[in-house]
Amino acid sequence: MEKLLRSIDAINRFIGRIASFSAFLLVLVVFFDVLMRYLFKKSWVFTQEMEWHLFAFLFLMAAGYTLLQDAHVRVDILYQNLSPKGKAWINLIGTLFFLIPGCLMVIATSFKFTLNSYLVKEGSPDPGGIPFRFLIKGCIPVGFSLLLLQGIAMGIRSLMFLLGKGESKVEGK
Repeated sequence: MEKLLRSIDAINRFIGRIASFSAFLLVLVVFFDVLMRYLFKKSWVFTQEMEWHLFAFLFLMAAGYTLLQDAHVRVDILYQNLSPKGKAWINLIGTLFFLIPGCLMVIATSFKFTLNSYLVKEGSPDPGGIPFRFLIKGCIPVGFSLLLLQGIAMGIRSLMFLLGKGESKVEGK
């Protein structure tokens, strides 16, 4: 079981590194777009679409890594004051009743959407836009699958801790 959990963590760590590089690219593209727009009064659809494609890639692909690092936004009013056992219960219940069903719903509903986009080789409807829109749509089921895997790992770790067979900390930290 521990080998499976380490494998899931390794996958999300690797994807997290790739996604962090896209953040750097996003900064460069936005800087270039702002520079061109305000200094030279020029703007391109391709550049604007690249901004939201990179942001979408970053957001979707880094979600599992963010969960691994225990860096997701949560309402900490109660959680921060709980004991490690209380936190494990919250993580386990949240994973079972919210994270897993939510991820499965998005994966199931986005799969056909993504497949149709790929089959027609969907691109931007705007002249000069990015021709391969289906690639970014493909990140939806992939990103939520990575989040689902990391959520399962978190749930297993929480259960193991509650059963006295593991540590309370997220392994990625």
